[in-house]
Amino acid sequence: MTLTWSVVAAVLFGALLHASWNALVKSSPDKALDTAVIHLVGSFIGLPLALLAGWPPAAAWPFIGASVTIHIGYYIALAGAYKHGDLGLTYPLMRGTAPLLVALSASMTLGETLTPLSWAGVLGVSCGVLALGLSRHALDRPKAVGFALANAVVIAVYTVVDALGVRAAVGAGGSAFQYVAALFVLDGWPFALLVFMRRGGAVVWPYARGRLPVAAGAAAASLGSYGIALWAMTQAPVATVAALRETSVLFAAVLGSWLLKEAFTLRRAVGTAVIVGGVMALRLG
Repeated sequence: MTLTWSVVAAVLFGALLHASWNALVKSSPDKALDTAVIHLVGSFIGLPLALLAGWPPAAAWPFIGASVTIHIGYYIALAGAYKHGDLGLTYPLMRGTAPLLVALSASMTLGETLTPLSWAGVLGVSCGVLALGLSRHALDRPKAVGFALANAVVIAVYTVVDALGVRAAVGAGGSAFQYVAALFVLDGWPFALLVFMRRGGAVVWPYARGRLPVAAGAAAASLGSYGIALWAMTQAPVATVAALRETSVLFAAVLGSWLLKEAFTLRRAVGTAVIVGGVMALRLG
């Protein structure tokens, strides 16, 4: 498996989609409820796609079940991070630490070995991403940092689980599209039900109706982003795809500055340059 320019372009587009829906969550007045609504809408979007593509082979279902369970923790940590900290702080922390964890775990679970240049690329992307998020203000937001770092571990776990699952699906005669559609059909319900039961219908339904157009766009972006990433993991090493996907932080920094009025500092510019260098190393490696 090699990282071709076509795969790079697809994953970069997926990274833009990922940053976009995260910016929508961060801009919302109720992060947990917005996250729940977005992914519940994603389940409804995934259903006709699953019926169109067909369900994945039996070999994929244990991985889908594990992923749905792991994603509950992801949504809880995501909402907590955005509640207590800026997008420009929490998003890079979550996404910058995960590629290193994925690279280490993929070597053990998937038997993938990276070249020295590819390792340099993973490190470059991770260091650049962290440079975008780490600052002295991180010390003022310990809860945000805690949620973000916990979520980095969760992201690494579900990335490896889904990489194994999508490869199992393809190996058994299915497709990445089938796996992603089935995952999204099931994924939105557990966390949404937890949030809805805590808030009650009097709060949930008026909020959901008001946010439905935004939620539909964010859900489509989330599905497209993760679908592209999982397809890419059938074409290239998981660690390189995971690292490349985290260039979404570049888009998040721009969106945070443009839409949320967060400062784009010299440190963020340096982090951007380091990420670009890391991407080039991943491709050449």
